[in-house]
Amino acid sequence: MISGVVAAVDLGATSGRVVLGRVGPGQLEVEDVHRFPNVPVRTRDGLHWNIFELYRNVLEGLRKAVAREPDLVSIGIDSWAVDYALLRGDRVVSTPFHYRDERTARGVEAVGQVIAAPALYAANGLQFLPFNTLYQLAVDRDEGVLDASTSLLLVPDLIAYWLTGVRQAELTNASTTGLLDVASRTWHGPLVTRLGLPPGLLPPLTDPGARIGTLTSDVAAELGTRPLDVIAVGSHDTASAVVAVPMTSRNAAYICSGTWSLIGVELDGPILSEESRQANFTNEGGVDARIRYLRNVMGMWLVNECVDGWRKAGSEVDLPHLVDAAAQVAEHVVFDVGHPSLLPAGDMPSRILALAPGLRDADHAVVIRSILESLALAYAETLDELQRLTGVSIDTVHIVGGASQNALLCRLIADRSGRDVVAGPVEATAIGNIIVQARAAGLVTGTLEDLRALVARTTSPVVHSSGARP
Repeated sequence: MISGVVAAVDLGATSGRVVLGRVGPGQLEVEDVHRFPNVPVRTRDGLHWNIFELYRNVLEGLRKAVAREPDLVSIGIDSWAVDYALLRGDRVVSTPFHYRDERTARGVEAVGQVIAAPALYAANGLQFLPFNTLYQLAVDRDEGVLDASTSLLLVPDLIAYWLTGVRQAELTNASTTGLLDVASRTWHGPLVTRLGLPPGLLPPLTDPGARIGTLTSDVAAELGTRPLDVIAVGSHDTASAVVAVPMTSRNAAYICSGTWSLIGVELDGPILSEESRQANFTNEGGVDARIRYLRNVMGMWLVNECVDGWRKAGSEVDLPHLVDAAAQVAEHVVFDVGHPSLLPAGDMPSRILALAPGLRDADHAVVIRSILESLALAYAETLDELQRLTGVSIDTVHIVGGASQNALLCRLIADRSGRDVVAGPVEATAIGNIIVQARAAGLVTGTLEDLRALVARTTSPVVHSSGARP
């Protein structure tokens, strides 16, 4: 085996980037070549992702990647889940709505009239989230947007289609739509029919690691390269992140942190019990046919929205300094981070105050400390439920993504859960994207455990031992 370089397109809910990964036996190096903001746009019909600006930045990033590494091996794309564009032929007829758009509530009611929650969970294995794809599609159906000529592409699949001309749906992201049969890992035809969706709406499914296609000649010319392969990775960003969690034991849990925190374990098969449904745990597809058994819990959205609100109100706020200050205060108020009022964008400080009146007149550091304490408590409770429902004796918690850099949050999780917390790598999503491509190209070989061993050898996670309060 020899070393090679691949490009990862990683689209998050607040920013995107194109990353180079140099991979070979015992080698894993990651280099950002282009970063860009992901700012949604509100129009008369609701809140949308600016998908065309995202694609422009993807092309710019890939041009930089090719200029840096002319012998690039392949490209992989991941993004957040559930959101999609509608097409007729090659034309986008409905740009992706943002999952925080208020329209999804109507879809929840419409789906509930057709299929009861227990039956839906038995079919798709998904926790209830009011913005899952099937709820959004129910709104499109009722508004007359869907017909026999309409097709759907999830966000990373849309980018791949624009690059290659090939329509497909990668399995890990398809599993978040609510329309995938959790048992067979195929589209659930009876459910699609029952929901009144067009039979040709959904594209063919593709496994992670498969070749989607090559860059079209016009895209290759625009990038200044040959027709490179585009590889299906874990296109749901959490699926890619889980690949890069340096777990050495099946008794470990993970927290993939960002706007949301996805807290779970990796299983060989789904858990579809009524107790699991009531506890709102989900069975999402993972790379190599694994199951990501997890729960979505609120994440750094609360912190980021508070900082944005304070800045709009005229305060000068430096987040790293604010977190440092929060580590020095003991005062805090615990509140329910899962309250529905915290889901939409808007005035987050006022919403938190409504849930925690004791924070009235508190300074910003106390509010941040309260958010982090409340998140840590929610995470600890989720870990306990996860252990009870799966029978996995969780002794270690790996936290990857942005919040792994927040030492205060990591120490609070360790303290409240009574488990050691291993923080890092920060770049887990991009790394997971990269190493799945690298394995497809033969730059590395082996199981997920072998890939994780490579991550463990080439990164430097930080251990926060349980039992010591910050």
